[in-house]
Amino acid sequence: MGSTTNAEKNNQPKSKGAQQLRAENASLHARLRRAHIFNVIAAVVSLVLVVVVVAQQQSSGSADTSASASTATTVLADQYARADADDPRAVGSIDAPVTIIEWTDLRCPYCASYTNETLPTIISDYVNTGKVRIEFHDVAMFGDQSVAAAVAARAAGEQGMYVEYVEALFAAAPETGHPDLPREKLVGFAEQIGVPDMATFTAALDRTDLTDAVNSETSESQGYGITGVPFFIVGDTTLSGAQSVTTFTNTIDAQLANVGA
Repeated sequence: MGSTTNAEKNNQPKSKGAQQLRAENASLHARLRRAHIFNVIAAVVSLVLVVVVVAQQQSSGSADTSASASTATTVLADQYARADADDPRAVGSIDAPVTIIEWTDLRCPYCASYTNETLPTIISDYVNTGKVRIEFHDVAMFGDQSVAAAVAARAAGEQGMYVEYVEALFAAAPETGHPDLPREKLVGFAEQIGVPDMATFTAALDRTDLTDAVNSETSESQGYGITGVPFFIVGDTTLSGAQSVTTFTNTIDAQLANVGA
C-alpha cells in the first residue's frame, strides 16, 4: 500500500515538466507583451519629442525673422503711427518721408502756444509740400473738460475738420492757465469754423465711443511714459514742450536729410 508503480514514477516528471514549461511560456509571453507596450510608449514619446524640437526650431526661426524685421524698423515715429490714409486726426500724405507724432491736451497752454506759433509754418512749408505727415494723439491730462474737448475735436474730425477745430480752440486760449471749456464753447468753435452738420456734431459730444477712445488713448500715451505735453516724435527724434519754429524746422530738415528727401 502506498507504493508507486514504475509507470506512475515515469509519468510524474513528465507531468511536472509540462507544467513548468507552460509556466515558463506564460511568463515569456507576459514579458513580451510588456516589452511591446514599452516599445510602443517609447515610440510615441520619441515622436512627441521630435514634434516639440521641430516646433521650437520653427518658433526660433520666426523669432529671428521678427527680430530682424524689428531691427530693420529704425524710424521711431513709425512705431507709434496709425498710418491710415483716411485718418481724420492726421494731415499730410501717407507717403510723406517724415512723420510727426504729436501728443496734446486741448486745455494745455503750451500746446496752444505751439499750435498758434509753430504749427502753421510746419503745415505750410512741410505738410502742404508733401514732406511731412502729422498725426495727433490725445492726452487728456486736465480733467473732464480735457476729455470733452478731445471728443469735440474728434467729432469735428469726422466731418473733415479736426485741425481747423483744434486751431480755433487754441486761438481762443488764454496766455496762461487752463481754459474753461464748457459745452457751449465747444459747440461755438464748431460753428465758428463751419462744421457742415451741427446736429451730428452736437450729438457726437455725448457719444460714449468717442469718450472711451479719448480715455483709452490717454492711458496708452501715459503707458509710453508721456507725462507732459506737448510731446513730439519727429522721425527719429523726440521734442518736448513748445519749442521754437527754428527748432522744429531744423529737426525736420535733419530728418529729411537722413532719408534723402
